[in-house]
Amino acid sequence: MKRIFCTLVPLLFALAIIQPVSAQIGVGVSVSFGPPALPIYDQPICPDDGYLWVPGYWAYDPDDGYYWVPGTWVEAPEPGFLWTPAWWGWEGGGFLFHEGYWATEVGFYGGISYGFGYFGNGFEGGRWDHGHFFYNRAVLNVDVTQIHNVYNTTVVNNITVNRVSYNGGEGGTTARPTAREQQVEQQRHVPPVAAQTEHAQAARSNPEMRAEANHGKPPVAATSRPGALSGEGVVAARSEGAPYHPAPSRSGTTAGQSGRPVGIAPDAAGPSHARDLQRHQAQPAPASGNNKADRQYLQQQQKLADQQNKEHQKLQQQQEKEDRKTAKQSNPQKQQLVEQRHQQQTQQLEQKHTQQQQQLQTRQPAPRPAPRQR
Repeated sequence: MKRIFCTLVPLLFALAIIQPVSAQIGVGVSVSFGPPALPIYDQPICPDDGYLWVPGYWAYDPDDGYYWVPGTWVEAPEPGFLWTPAWWGWEGGGFLFHEGYWATEVGFYGGISYGFGYFGNGFEGGRWDHGHFFYNRAVLNVDVTQIHNVYNTTVVNNITVNRVSYNGGEGGTTARPTAREQQVEQQRHVPPVAAQTEHAQAARSNPEMRAEANHGKPPVAATSRPGALSGEGVVAARSEGAPYHPAPSRSGTTAGQSGRPVGIAPDAAGPSHARDLQRHQAQPAPASGNNKADRQYLQQQQKLADQQNKEHQKLQQQQEKEDRKTAKQSNPQKQQLVEQRHQQQTQQLEQKHTQQQQQLQTRQPAPRPAPRQR
């Protein structure tokens, strides 16, 4: 029994680490350049009662860059649940992917106008009533001869519609979560169902879905059912959402440039891998004369150092995993690109940590004035 327990514990621990990554492609991915604009496409007809619309979005793969995951109709995991779309947001010097989820309310999705009821805030495409979903025909494509629980309410959208696909950064949306959306974020969530995960995997494995191949105009922009990327119910994009510009390579360089990573000055002496980084240490406690304030400041320093060291470790593990994968492929060109990306990631992380330390230093207790001489 003891031997079985000792075997299961490491296995369960490994599964706990792997599961959040495998639950949805691109979870936790941070990219130095934003995704293309959202393509323009028509919505396929709803296949059956109880299916809800899940907008298409750009996902990212380290080897192939951005690729389009087509919009599709998905059966809700349980009555009363609505979908909050995935979105990209500029955070900490890169674009971070936020996974979509199911919940009883729609949360924040970056203020991005995906259309078909998702106009940047909430959802105008329908509502649940006594265990049945009622579709708003004004924004959703529903066959009333098959689905009878429908209504028609015109949605007045006062926001100028653009096709930008990310929040923050240069040219991104400027929306911020409302107090209610922040509350939704803390409520019970259900991650993407198996059909959605398989749908995203199918898009990832299809070379035509890559932005480098379709230039922002995917041949499969939406489907009537998840995973079905061909045949009946498949809709092609009518056009790209904005003029397509070639994205930087995964090493962080744009076509025609040198091998210098975007946003990073060339620094031969700089760290090229997270394993090269020195551990952060809390600085000696200040002697301002205010013992309570000095202790609090020292605690803040230690908390920041611990968090930064965790980020070092996480990045190191990620980079070493990519190194092992690349080493098996015996591709010198890809190895070079991976090394360049690792240098960019490492220097960006240290740049972020330096800024955090500088901000903390501004809160250092000021020395108390010396007592007056009598």
